[in-house]
Amino acid sequence: MDDLHPLLFELGMEELPPKALLSLRDALRDGCLRRLREAGIEPSGVRAFATPRRLGLLLEGIPARQPDQVQERRGPAVSAAFDDHGAPSRAAEGFARSCGVALEALEREQTDKGEYLVFRETRPGAPLEALLPDVFAAALAGLPTPKRMRWGTGDVEFVRPVHWLVVLHGDRVVEMALLGLRSGRTTRGHRFHCTQPIELASAHDYAEALEHEGTVVASFERRREFIAGQIRSEAAAAGGEALVDPDLLNEVTALVEWPVALTGSFDPRFLEVPQEALISTMQDNQKYFPLVGPDGRMLPRFVLISNIRSRHPESVRGGNERVLRPRFADAEFFWEQDRRETLASRQPWLEGVVFERRLGTLADKSTRLARLMTRLAEPMALDPELAQRAAQLCKCDLGTRMVFEFPELQGTMGRYYARHDGEPEALALAMEQHYWPRQAGGGLPEGPLAQALALADRLDSLLGIFAIGKEPTGAKDPFALRRAALGLLRILVEKELPLELTPLLRAAADAVADKVPDAADAVPRVGAYILERLRGYLLDQGMAAEVFEAVAAVSPDAPLDFVRRARAVQQFRQRPEAEALAAANKRIQNLLRKAEQPTPDTIDEALLHVPAEQLLLESLQAIEPRVQSAVAEGDYVLAMEELATLHAPVDAFFTDVMVMVEEPALRANRLALLGRLAARFDSVADISRLATG
Repeated sequence: MDDLHPLLFELGMEELPPKALLSLRDALRDGCLRRLREAGIEPSGVRAFATPRRLGLLLEGIPARQPDQVQERRGPAVSAAFDDHGAPSRAAEGFARSCGVALEALEREQTDKGEYLVFRETRPGAPLEALLPDVFAAALAGLPTPKRMRWGTGDVEFVRPVHWLVVLHGDRVVEMALLGLRSGRTTRGHRFHCTQPIELASAHDYAEALEHEGTVVASFERRREFIAGQIRSEAAAAGGEALVDPDLLNEVTALVEWPVALTGSFDPRFLEVPQEALISTMQDNQKYFPLVGPDGRMLPRFVLISNIRSRHPESVRGGNERVLRPRFADAEFFWEQDRRETLASRQPWLEGVVFERRLGTLADKSTRLARLMTRLAEPMALDPELAQRAAQLCKCDLGTRMVFEFPELQGTMGRYYARHDGEPEALALAMEQHYWPRQAGGGLPEGPLAQALALADRLDSLLGIFAIGKEPTGAKDPFALRRAALGLLRILVEKELPLELTPLLRAAADAVADKVPDAADAVPRVGAYILERLRGYLLDQGMAAEVFEAVAAVSPDAPLDFVRRARAVQQFRQRPEAEALAAANKRIQNLLRKAEQPTPDTIDEALLHVPAEQLLLESLQAIEPRVQSAVAEGDYVLAMEELATLHAPVDAFFTDVMVMVEEPALRANRLALLGRLAARFDSVADISRLATG
């Protein structure tokens, strides 16, 4: 079509919040596309733009007006619209009036429910000038901006004050008003490098004109690649490699329109400070990219991204170096002062910090962790004294100046201070790693002491918070219990720790009983909560929901055991005989449930008259020792492979044998055989849950 042209929308404003820029851009794109499609317009291509001062869209293949709209209304059934003589009923006449037409203008349509009167009308599509204001206004209103602001004397609200609006269809301005602005073809470039407005000849000129005339890279992705490439080049020239955190890279990309990378330096004496503290202040406070050498140790260098192309880059570099120096000096001071006291000497400080009002202080929590570590010492082969000391010291670094200034370094500084105090290396590592995983998919604690301490910390928080009735809701999780539960599961499963959950929760309840006497009542609720997190963990890995339910039906208490069963059942489910065996087990469950008397424990072989039931018993007896041995060793894949060999005998049994016969002894004996078969399958999972019928 000749009237298909690119449509450009750009809204210019004061600098947007950098961490929200991508979500704002994507929400604008998705909102506009959704509303255009609702209007019958489908762009042939979409490009979204975002810089600190603008949000933009370039939509390809947009017509000058909306396609004609066919409206259809269904009226009464023809049988109710006319009487036996063909005279219209009041319903038919009323429907015609509501449509604004004569009765003769209505059509008839045959459906699977009969013939109906139908009104159809074709309305000309609206021009873009009439359509787009509502499209863009609705998309902007739906942006994820919880706080909006006003400016000037008007009552317009938006996330930031707006200054210009561009709406072009090809080379034509689409006239409209939005957020107190009139649309035009004038955009603005870089705040410092381009002081004159830029007139856009057409929508297609947008990105190129901004870059060449306005010193602005409008594409977020292109700007990010540009920054990443500059960082790599600067790092290589400095003889190192940059630490590029993806979130920081996105944030820096959202802060600049024309990125220029520079390499700065700092006094090498600061390298005596733990590098995590230096990295933290560079990344979090200054938005710099630290450099490390081939050995992974920090270099006294960093890469900064400037938003200007300065004629005096040494001034920009020097200014950033001056800002960094006092921050590093503070970190150096904290490091020196903190080491004047041991971690053990800080234990009294824990008594003054409330963990939770009813659960007491951090000192109380440390005491509970010590009790739990005593419980974990034997199954995890720990030195009981070392386990107790790790529990007593693990929160002490929270009282240091360094952690007060850099809370994200809790645990990490504990490792440094424990080593400085001469504590065993396993304890020093546990100080840091008992907080692991710090985020979804993060690394897990490595050694048994760190793993045990991480488990104890999470068990105490989960049981204690549930016991006082502050369990998470759909909207609130102030104690991060979802993360705690998932971290606990990941440690148990991925580190292959065969610990049962209920005894651990009971031990946590015993430890907190002096604060919450009825804490044991929370054990089932916490267990159910953790099980639900396990469900999400497995489903995220591609596990089928019915597989999870099949294993949950037999209630394995150790998460590692649960996952091994689930993986075996998932593998079994791919076998060709799986569906038939699942259906047979479902039938068995129904028969056993309907039995009027308890199923006998023993099978009387003398009552097995039909060859198919004799074959089933023989086949079952042949595999039972191997199944029981495999289950005992946790080799559920082998157990399911053995059980799968029963497919033919089970199929023959249900083909040739009537279970619910009149004779009580014969019926009970056949139910006993089926009960024994079901018990063998249930030793792994209730595979009847896999049946699709």
